[in-house]
Amino acid sequence: MKITFLGAVQEVTGSKYLIEHEDTKILVDCGLFQGVKELRIRNWDEFPVDQSSIDAVFLTHSHIDHTGYIPLLVKNGFKGKIYCSYATFTLCSLLLVDSGMLQEEDAKHANKHGYSNHNPALPLYTKIDAVKSLKFFKVIDYNKVLDIGKYLKITFTRSGHILGSSSVTISDGKKTITFSGDLGRYNHPIIKPPTQIKKTDYLVMESTYGDSLHEKDDPIEIIGDLVNKTVKKGGVIIIPAFALGRTQTVLYYLYKLKQKKAIPNIPIFLDSPMAISITDVFCKFKDELKISPIMCKDICGVATYTSTVDQSKQIDRVKGSSIIIAGSGMVSGGRVLHHFRHGISDSKNTILFVGFQAEGTNGRALVEGAKELKIHGKMYPVHAEIKTMNVLSAHADYNEILEWLENLESSPKKIFITHGEITSALSLKNKIEERFGWSVVIPKYLDSFELD
Repeated sequence: MKITFLGAVQEVTGSKYLIEHEDTKILVDCGLFQGVKELRIRNWDEFPVDQSSIDAVFLTHSHIDHTGYIPLLVKNGFKGKIYCSYATFTLCSLLLVDSGMLQEEDAKHANKHGYSNHNPALPLYTKIDAVKSLKFFKVIDYNKVLDIGKYLKITFTRSGHILGSSSVTISDGKKTITFSGDLGRYNHPIIKPPTQIKKTDYLVMESTYGDSLHEKDDPIEIIGDLVNKTVKKGGVIIIPAFALGRTQTVLYYLYKLKQKKAIPNIPIFLDSPMAISITDVFCKFKDELKISPIMCKDICGVATYTSTVDQSKQIDRVKGSSIIIAGSGMVSGGRVLHHFRHGISDSKNTILFVGFQAEGTNGRALVEGAKELKIHGKMYPVHAEIKTMNVLSAHADYNEILEWLENLESSPKKIFITHGEITSALSLKNKIEERFGWSVVIPKYLDSFELD
């Protein structure tokens, strides 16, 4: 068995891992590179292996940095099956189509305003390409063993990150390799915790927060205090939120605050068509959730949904304070940019970041203290208060990762650290070596390893 790292090495996007065993080739994850231009252009590069030669794809979860390349893979000749959990397939049905639409919109916008180096600018793939790719998906249950080729057996287990998220274990009968996927948290208020892996010979371990510990403060107190202070100033709270997972967690805490009457009865808007679509199906997956279906419905009903562009525009005309939850989570596009145009230069307002901000994104620039932000070709001074809270993260921090590793019943031969910026990856590598004495490697892009 051989593994080649095609993405998510020393950075947090483009998750793709190629496993080769005799005549069988499979991918674990098939993500899009995001963030800085140097990474994004890899999406356009020639794929390192003939895409028609890949027999199957296994998805750890539905986030675009793990799935967003799939329409292009199919467009370029892939004819196998794409295996994932039921929730992951349902979410991919929304996210991939949306990704195709965004690719088309970005190309159209670039052509209209002439800021692309290409003439004409073209989408990486289209909505139609995304819809076609969904025909290749096949749902697999957790803990069910799937045979691929002559020798490989694949098993999905719950990773606790978002709805449907999985760890993937591959065995050839002699050795096993496990991909942690994005590992979730044991104390998440909504999502069930990760399943413990007992044994594996090799482990591909995510390290998004490999150098960090999440805040221990109560999210209800943090959000409540921030809302009350902003309302006292007569300001608006804008929350750039990822459509999947983080939005629903924010709604959960706002619901709790409303129940306790701990914040004023101000309007709450969910202004993200994708987040609305996901929230509409969220309660469907009761086996993935800690909360009851009735409570889930109540939580999802705490906000006013604004689906159309006209409804979105009306939000910024509302007098007085409000809470606006809008995509995208890293401020790389979407409706949140329009709300920033109206609100980022007003010192009464607060921008609350509730998730990881990748290098090269607008969100990262703001949390690092940017004094101005370019929105649709125009510079806007940043006077709104910028706040960050990591307590809502759906990623395990390094203590939670070490706790998960501690429950392995035997030592892996090697651990590959991926899906983390280099400082996080190095920090986690050192912590694992110090605590367990295991062999740990941080691979580079396109590195290959024989799994003896």
